[in-house]
Amino acid sequence: MTDAVKTERASGDEPTEQELVDEGDIAADYIEELLDLADIDGDIDIDARGGRAYLSVTASGESNLSLIAKPETVTALQELTRLAVQSSTGRFSRLILDVGGSRDARASELAALVDHAVERIEAGATTASLPPMSSYERKLVHDIVADRGLTSQSEGEGRDRHTVITRA
Repeated sequence: MTDAVKTERASGDEPTEQELVDEGDIAADYIEELLDLADIDGDIDIDARGGRAYLSVTASGESNLSLIAKPETVTALQELTRLAVQSSTGRFSRLILDVGGSRDARASELAALVDHAVERIEAGATTASLPPMSSYERKLVHDIVADRGLTSQSEGEGRDRHTVITRA
């Protein structure tokens, strides 16, 4: 991407729709190149919502996409893709990458963690802490907790940042 694509924006401003489209295109090119290098079949879908670009890599039929669909691998690929986008645009990216439905699988795991924490609270605990997780995962947890009629907040710093659930 050329320097013409690089734009300046105040740090707190939400990215524009065009900036998200640009992020998605850059990220798709990066992931497509990676898939080609690794000889992995996959189709890439790009979406922009909630101030983030979303990339989904899917495959139909016989595919070796599962080789890179483990949650830890997807997280690492997401960080590399974000760095590629940032290198090209000069802006921090909050891009979300999903490979082979890994995000849906992780959302189900998070819902199970919340359900277990809710059980502890219903059994008399005043709070229940979840393990540290990414800001995106904490956001999902906050949404799940609110749906369950409880409250939550993030505590801690850096890699130790985690969610604490309490009664509403």
